[in-house]
Amino acid sequence: MNPASDNNSSEPVQEFLTFTLGSEEYAIDILRVQEIRGYDQVTAIANSPAFIKGVINLRGAIVPIVDLRIKFNLPSVTYDPFTVVIILNVLNRIVGIVVDSVSDVLALMPNEIKPAPEFGGSFDTQYLMGLATVEERMLILVNIEQLMSSQEMALLNEGSDA
Repeated sequence: MNPASDNNSSEPVQEFLTFTLGSEEYAIDILRVQEIRGYDQVTAIANSPAFIKGVINLRGAIVPIVDLRIKFNLPSVTYDPFTVVIILNVLNRIVGIVVDSVSDVLALMPNEIKPAPEFGGSFDTQYLMGLATVEERMLILVNIEQLMSSQEMALLNEGSDA
């Protein structure tokens, strides 16, 4: 069921992979997703921030693994059979993000995406593309490129113009 099929607009539909972190549902651009895997043990890196769980060897490539649940300050972070790693290709770098579970792929029209509200200095919304409501579900659309290339992440090259 494609929500855009009834719309005759020439605006492009954008597809998002939805996932959960705690009780919230998030979405990222499906074009950044390389694969989805179960959570496996990682090799910890000394002196790395708490949200960087470590690295894995993915078919010969060393991939940093970021736990978004820790990055977004969720209260309890547990690893269970539903815990998933989404492998992303962001700015020509492979990075994994740990999430509670993956939901589905949704197609959204640009007019379905509302801008993120401004919270002043108390909350940084620069990593949010916006919000969307789909069948009574509120989705938080994350600009994963901006998040992964932020200075505090220090995972990707700052000067890249992808």
